[in-house]
Amino acid sequence: MTNRSVGIKEVAVAAGVSVTTVSHVLNDVSYARISAETRDKVKSAAEHLGYGPNRLAQALRTQRTGMLGLVSEDIATTPHAGRIILGADEAARARGYNLMIINTSGSASPESRDADVEALLERRVDGILYATMYHRHVQLPVNLGSVPAVLVDSVSTSGSITAVVPDEEGGARAAVEILLAAGHTRIGFLNNTDDVPATRDRLHGFRATLTEAGLDGDAAPVESELSEVQGGYEAARRMLGRDDRPTGLFCYNDRMAMGAYRAAAELGLSIPGDLSVVGFDDQELIAANLYPGLTTVALPHYEMGAWAAENLIDAIEGKTDLALMALHPTILDCPLVARDSVAAPPP
Repeated sequence: MTNRSVGIKEVAVAAGVSVTTVSHVLNDVSYARISAETRDKVKSAAEHLGYGPNRLAQALRTQRTGMLGLVSEDIATTPHAGRIILGADEAARARGYNLMIINTSGSASPESRDADVEALLERRVDGILYATMYHRHVQLPVNLGSVPAVLVDSVSTSGSITAVVPDEEGGARAAVEILLAAGHTRIGFLNNTDDVPATRDRLHGFRATLTEAGLDGDAAPVESELSEVQGGYEAARRMLGRDDRPTGLFCYNDRMAMGAYRAAAELGLSIPGDLSVVGFDDQELIAANLYPGLTTVALPHYEMGAWAAENLIDAIEGKTDLALMALHPTILDCPLVARDSVAAPPP
């Protein structure tokens, strides 16, 4: 616990060094020539005495407040995407920064989003994270570039700001590969109807993986509906009503997979005995609680939030150049989460 009665002089005496040396060590001054042994000695003395740097004095010296802003387009009210906030917050705290969150709506007017960013700028945040509920292209508030900024789960229409996004195609490939590995050769895809990167990239990954396995990816059945439970149900009813009914289904997300479970049950098909199903998102309230548990692909929400906060802080502290990183979005893996909904196809 920080002891407010202990000052930098006491730390210097305990470590046997000058006050300047203590200041350089605790403020991580890059140009200071201080040995690793001395640095360890100073940090140990500060920890033993319970010394914490004065935030106000530090802010006056560095012109930084230690605050990051996060504009959250709806994700604060969404359990699975809310892990973006958790990842960003924990990464920021580990670096001595705090997170200030403003929740906005993806359908808000440009003027409203400009005002949200301005509210953070008025509080002198050192940088801003702009996070969306799902992977898409966004038209950014005009004032976002006033401080260092990173986009989370989105890419700007201008491509001018550093972004981190999920590997939608790679996740689709992992989903199809587990069905292929189980022996399925008739695999269908229940896709979304929205024109967003995930719709296009997951479809491309689905078809490309089948083609690379020696199957006709372009001819593989695809049914598209709204990416909700009802949409999944309707798409699955059509898919499973085909004469050449697939034995494996890859679903755009876990909600559509839930609808596919209902459709399979109505048709008397058991999962995974008659039909194997793979989802996408790893929504805990759905995937782990369906019966049998849904094999799915996880979106790296926590990892994207943490990556964004780490790199934003590095930019604020002059350790990296966000302009160079903005040339191409950083793509994070979507790992497969195996449960019980995939088995060998029926004989």
